[in-house]
Formats: sequence, C-alpha cells, structure tokens
Amino acid sequence: MKELIETIVKPLVDFPDEVQVDVLEEDNRITYQLSVNKNDMGKVIGKQGRVAKAIRTVVYAAGSSQQKKIYLEIRE
Repeated sequence: MKELIETIVKPLVDFPDEVQVDVLEEDNRITYQLSVNKNDMGKVIGKQGRVAKAIRTVVYAAGSSQQKKIYLEIRE
C-alpha cells in the first residue's frame, strides 16, 4: 500500500525525493501518513481537495480486502 501511495503522489510533485509515507498500525486500523515538501502541498491537495479525495478513494479501494480500517493523512 505504501508503494501505491508513492506511485500515485511522486508524479504530481516537484520534489519527488521528499515524498515519504509512514505507517502506523493499531488494533483495528492502519494510518498512512503522507509527507511532502511544503511547496507541493497544493498539488497533492488540489482545488477544493479533489486530488486528495481521489488519492484516498484509490487507497481505500485497494485496502478494502484487509480486515482493518485504512486512513490516509496528508501533512508537511
């Protein structure tokens, strides 16, 4: 899943080397924390959050087979 997020995000940003995905696993949930350069935040979020919503939709669909709830957080 981490590779999927990186594959989606890296072509969108100006600083692909600074894309980092951290994974936090808890009992019934997995949280993926996406970090990008602050200059790339607008590109990842998109107008009215459309890009971020699309990324989340793909990630949630890919993780639907798992028993745990999946979350994606975007931060600088």
